Amino acid sequence: MYDRYGSSDVLHIEEVPIPVPAAGQVRVKVAATSVNLSDWECLRGSPAYARIGGLRRPARRTLGSDIAGVVDDVGPGVTRFRPGDEVYGDNLALKGGFAEYALVPTSVLMDKPTGLTFAEASTIPQAGAIALQGVRTALAGSRVLINGAGGGSGCFAIQLCAQLGAHITGVDNAAKQDFMRSLGADDVIDYGREDFTRATQPYDLILDLVARRSVFAYRRALAPGGRYRCVGGSVATLLRVLTVGAVVGRLTARSIGVLAVKQGPAHFAPLADMCVAGRVKLHIDGLYALDQVPAALARVGEGRALGKVVVGVM
Repeated sequence: MYDRYGSSDVLHIEEVPIPVPAAGQVRVKVAATSVNLSDWECLRGSPAYARIGGLRRPARRTLGSDIAGVVDDVGPGVTRFRPGDEVYGDNLALKGGFAEYALVPTSVLMDKPTGLTFAEASTIPQAGAIALQGVRTALAGSRVLINGAGGGSGCFAIQLCAQLGAHITGVDNAAKQDFMRSLGADDVIDYGREDFTRATQPYDLILDLVARRSVFAYRRALAPGGRYRCVGGSVATLLRVLTVGAVVGRLTARSIGVLAVKQGPAHFAPLADMCVAGRVKLHIDGLYALDQVPAALARVGEGRALGKVVVGVM
């Protein structure tokens, strides 16, 4: 739990009453919760949009949204799930996954595939939805660049594009170059040494998971008819993409905008099916215990994780 924004040292373990599900909710005995960059942003309260609902102090005291576990109790009116059901989903609104029990709306959950462990299932909901929607326009032979490709969403996005036969360039730090190649990236760029927006050959699709450049730099990196979409980044960058980017894109026959990620089982279940079938591989960088949540969050927030980091509770 945490009571103020800051680094991972503001987190502490606290004993609290076991929560009681309200109408439309179930209580999940948590088995595993994967760490997302959104958890790190909510911990730090930065970018500013991470403080929505809690400007001065956190709106939710317990982080963790990508939950997998067993239904322990159901609220009034719930008929879709029963105690004992194995489930997973992205509990982005309520969070609470870094705990033994979490309350979750039934609308965000689905049955866990039998072919996946709890840890594996927990890696999919948020990162999978971003990856599926972020590269949906990739085509065979198209040039795709993924910025932040060595992390959770990026490792899924590379594999999805590789299946389509796209030419993939992965951008991340120096320690992730070999990892991105192993996923299927044709070219890799160390952002500390090279500016991907100055590529000699422009890209048809750019999925930017860590947007920090100018709109004009993104426009320069796009081929005519190309598409740029960012997820996350500084508030200033996102506002520029939404305003100036939209205008610049229209004037130059390019599409520049923010990816409005659709949430819910319908938007991540297709990736789970691919993982069960062996078409997409899951990459768990490390499995941490509940009392190691600060270290798990820091590993993701500082950009050191290869793929997904998971906190195991049961």
